[in-house]
Amino acid sequence: MQSTGRVKRQSAVHIFASEYGESTLSEKGSGEFDPSFVITKLGSRINRVIVAGLLERIEGRDVSNGSVIYQGQLRDPSGVNYFSVGDYVSDSVKELTIQLTEKLETGEPILLMMVAKTRLYQTDEGAVYTSLRPEEMCVIDSARYANWLAKTSDHMMTRMSNYMTSLDFDANIESMSKSDFTEHQQLGLVAARNHYGELDLEHYRLNVMQALDIAEGKLESASKPAPQRLESTMDEDNSSEEKASDVEQAITDIINTLDQGDGVDFETIIVNAEARGFQRSITEEKIEEMSDSGIVHEPAFGWFRLV
Repeated sequence: MQSTGRVKRQSAVHIFASEYGESTLSEKGSGEFDPSFVITKLGSRINRVIVAGLLERIEGRDVSNGSVIYQGQLRDPSGVNYFSVGDYVSDSVKELTIQLTEKLETGEPILLMMVAKTRLYQTDEGAVYTSLRPEEMCVIDSARYANWLAKTSDHMMTRMSNYMTSLDFDANIESMSKSDFTEHQQLGLVAARNHYGELDLEHYRLNVMQALDIAEGKLESASKPAPQRLESTMDEDNSSEEKASDVEQAITDIINTLDQGDGVDFETIIVNAEARGFQRSITEEKIEEMSDSGIVHEPAFGWFRLV
């Protein structure tokens, strides 16, 4: 007789926003209680994740049944995770969400960690997006965030290594079964390679470098919010000048910290500036200004050094 009991709870995976957010492949079992998985480009087959970062936004939205769904953004050094909190969550998660919504309005930086279920959805236009449904979450301090960054970096490096090793085998289960990978890993790697094709892992390596820099305290302000815009009309000019000065100082700090002799590439500067809360367009404009004024120079196309 076939069992109708629930399958065991899936383990949560430490993962950065970049790897999860690039996923466009999902898998659902045929059984009523079979878990669904999101499959990343590195072949990680994930049902639940452990993510953390700077809480950027939570907004409530009224829905037709009279309840409220809260949608938020959680930024780590690699990018942004999007999550939603509805009536299906526990009372503790719902209560914390409401508290964070109020706390976020004060401008206080909030580092948040959550265990969440993965979800992939497709729009009517065919675009595929990822989102998270928190099961548990808590506010953390910088030390715990640094530990999460270090552990997640280690897990990502392991997945990159596994992916590279998998290239020694054909992208099918028959060939992959000759490897030392577990059945779960084989399924993920085969599905990922057939769906995503050939990968360039360089930006994942940069994600790890950036995360470890923050974990080691080299980019301390990455866990701080962007400077708040002053509401007073009288102070708008001063606010703009301060913001320009802040982003220039951030760019200077990033290049000074990460330059190993060849400069720092454009995208790394942008990503690290975003982790500090600066919009991409503002950072791009400031890099151009700093280049024109001779504060930085470009020894090779797309790479920048301090003069």
